[in-house]
Amino acid sequence: MSADTLPPFNPHPLLRGGHRQTLFAYFVRGRVPRYSAVCHRVDLPDGDVLMLHDDCPPNWGPGSPFVVLMHGLGGCHGSAYIERIAEKLTTFGVRTFRLDHRGAGAGARLSKHPYHAGRSEDVREAFQAASQLCPGSLGALAGFSLSGNMLLKMLGENGRMGYSPEYLACAVAVNPPIDLGLCSEALRRSDNRFYDRYFTKMLVPQVRERIETFADAPRPGAGWAPETLRDFDETYTAFVSGFESLQDYYERSSSAQFVESIETPTFILTGRDDPLIPACSFEQLPSVPSVAVHIAEHGGHLGYVAGKTSDPDRRWMDWRVIDWLAQHLRFSRGQR
Repeated sequence: MSADTLPPFNPHPLLRGGHRQTLFAYFVRGRVPRYSAVCHRVDLPDGDVLMLHDDCPPNWGPGSPFVVLMHGLGGCHGSAYIERIAEKLTTFGVRTFRLDHRGAGAGARLSKHPYHAGRSEDVREAFQAASQLCPGSLGALAGFSLSGNMLLKMLGENGRMGYSPEYLACAVAVNPPIDLGLCSEALRRSDNRFYDRYFTKMLVPQVRERIETFADAPRPGAGWAPETLRDFDETYTAFVSGFESLQDYYERSSSAQFVESIETPTFILTGRDDPLIPACSFEQLPSVPSVAVHIAEHGGHLGYVAGKTSDPDRRWMDWRVIDWLAQHLRFSRGQR
């Protein structure tokens, strides 16, 4: 599969437009699979914790492939798109690890520091932990939204260091915010005010919970009450994560600058009508032999709910991710 030969995405006739695609996919989860994963704790060098939710098919054995799925901002292992894709992969015999970033999901009270767009080292630690649980198996990473940026940054850093994880076969990044400054500007548009307020209202209580749990957790200044995600990043994320300023955080953490150094076969999928992430940031990327970029005309942010489709269901995004993984991990969509 190449980015130029993907089956076309035809949006459902009732879900035309980036906002409709984005909001439908978020609020209409569909069937929720029963949780049956085994949870693994990943201790980080700074004392914080990641959690891996291990969905292992009954027919999986040594040498069979595995995939690490990573959620976006405010998500966790239970995010709808993560659960859907994990369930599909396990039906094809692929062992799947659903990651909870620092302070997310099962790790809500286990980390004193926040995850953010630049924590590529956490992606590296998560893959290494999964690989150790699957010795001798080929693996892959799939990052969605914010995790997609973290993943691309890690892959580019690996390329610059001349480092290639032995068992990392490929990677997928879906709707990654590769230029954080542009994304911040997009959120300030009046039609994006709902998303801006939603993220901020969701993140602020998480910070307060972290401070209540850890007496020595880094904390914002007195009277802290951010009203936008940009304010949140400036007065908390950048401030407590060691960046000199908001601009320093955005510039150092944006993955666009790392893409040219990626050597691992990587697929980047985004939508031209994504309300949160401007498509122009992808059009400016250099051509890299190992990186396939596809900008769908429609799909919104992690939406891609199709009308007419040749796929088993209407979740077009899921199947494009699975197709790329199947190509490089050498499993068949017909294998059940």
